[in-house]
Amino acid sequence: MDTNYLENNYLTLVGKVTGEKRFSHEIYGERFYVFDLSIERLSGNADIIPVTVSERLIKEEMLQEGKKLLVKGQFRSYNSYENSRNRLILTVFTKDIMEVEEKDENEEENEIVKKDMITNEVVLIGYICKKPIYRQTPFGREIADILLAVNRAYNKSDYIPCIAWGRNARFCQDLEVGIQVKIVGRVQSRTYEKKFEDGTVEQRVAYEVSVGSLEIIQEEETEKEIPDQEAV
Repeated sequence: MDTNYLENNYLTLVGKVTGEKRFSHEIYGERFYVFDLSIERLSGNADIIPVTVSERLIKEEMLQEGKKLLVKGQFRSYNSYENSRNRLILTVFTKDIMEVEEKDENEEENEIVKKDMITNEVVLIGYICKKPIYRQTPFGREIADILLAVNRAYNKSDYIPCIAWGRNARFCQDLEVGIQVKIVGRVQSRTYEKKFEDGTVEQRVAYEVSVGSLEIIQEEETEKEIPDQEAV
């Protein structure tokens, strides 16, 4: 994968368009849209990931239901203020996108997407900005929640929630705030229930990085400051 423009935050997704595109925002006359990409897991379930793309990168027919696409870009976050509350919104920001032709049984393997090609991978290099939360499920499965601050151009940062399992989770419980790490994993979606003080319950979808591997990056220079989340 070409990562010349993405040194500390880059991903590759291959999946099918599901639902209709929605207008997101406009900057200097350039319109951006959001659509959902359905990416199958080995288990047979699917992650539904929101993707933000510029109108200048797509043709109208590319975002039709069922189209198979290859997306390269970054996993980004921004703050949304709803009902006087701050909410972290996550999306894939597209740098490159192309349509992938479905392979017929009698045809040779597609040159763009081969059988062994990664269909969901994200690589992040950032700083632990909250003490990881380690816990065990009633069945004894080890889990650790991590919030990673990933630097972006123009003094901005993305705050990416990650979840580690097993021995990686056990290792993460001792990580201190400010440590720089490299995480390789996949973007996943999951539904959960948000309970409010008035007793009402709302179904929501969370997006996070499921950690496949994690390593500490030893810095030779003096420690760098973690970006202020208010600057997102």
